[in-house]
Amino acid sequence: MSLAYYPGCTLKTKAKNLEDPAIASMEVLGSRLEEIPRWNCCGAVYSLADDDLIHQVAPVRNLIRVKEQGKNEVVTLCSFCLNTLKRANLLMKEDAEKRGTLNSFMDEEIDYGGEVEVVHLLEVLKDQVGWEALAQKVKLPLRGLRVAPYYGCTLLRPREVAVDDVEKPTILQELLEALGATPVDFPEFAECCGSYQIVSSPDDIPKYAWHILNSALSHGAEALVLTCPLCDYNLGQGQKELMKKHDEFDGVPLFYFTQLLALALGLGPQVCHFELNYGEPELLLREKNLLPRGEAL
Repeated sequence: MSLAYYPGCTLKTKAKNLEDPAIASMEVLGSRLEEIPRWNCCGAVYSLADDDLIHQVAPVRNLIRVKEQGKNEVVTLCSFCLNTLKRANLLMKEDAEKRGTLNSFMDEEIDYGGEVEVVHLLEVLKDQVGWEALAQKVKLPLRGLRVAPYYGCTLLRPREVAVDDVEKPTILQELLEALGATPVDFPEFAECCGSYQIVSSPDDIPKYAWHILNSALSHGAEALVLTCPLCDYNLGQGQKELMKKHDEFDGVPLFYFTQLLALALGLGPQVCHFELNYGEPELLLREKNLLPRGEAL
């Protein structure tokens, strides 16, 4: 089975440790992520200005590419891309006036009216693969690995584009259980990591990171699992500074959910690119006998 796939910019530059294990894992599960042709940046952030229609051209053009393929669904990995594409799609479905303006402006494109459904890979795993079927494919159960699911902002906000229940999401927990790991709930599962304040107020980011990471540790987690490259950066790049400020803090390994998926499916560390992660997660995996000692990453 072939699934139309929108990668987004970051996965082609800084987050191949999110993309590569996803592509390899879906092959094992019987699906191919087929990158849509001529895709462009989605715009990264959904514009909240009511009259800023030009900002919607970028995400809508990607949805048009999917429609041109004859597909009615597109899969994303980056939660920021998901959020931007989903909200632009909702606008095209529900606002006839703005839909008309955008279609008129993009006069060299086919008309688009929200015909494509935007889904996250987590939703594909839950609804199309199924947790039970996924568990049967697991070759290396992640037993003994205590991981805190961190959703951040854009998977759950706003409510109309959320991938799960906003107040009590379980999709990441269910994935971890299917892979044999132990999910650890903690109150800050949806707290903002600081997002793009890393550009305007970089000195504030360590405060957000400390609040989230320390909470996960205090609830018994050994690592965090993420879906967003920006969350990964904000929670990871400042950990050395946090170690200097907090003697009791030794760092927290960060995983993308696709890396744990690939590892559990038996694809090996070369696919996962753990060397790109923050917090030296390979040390934790070796401690849990989930990564052979001395094996190249």
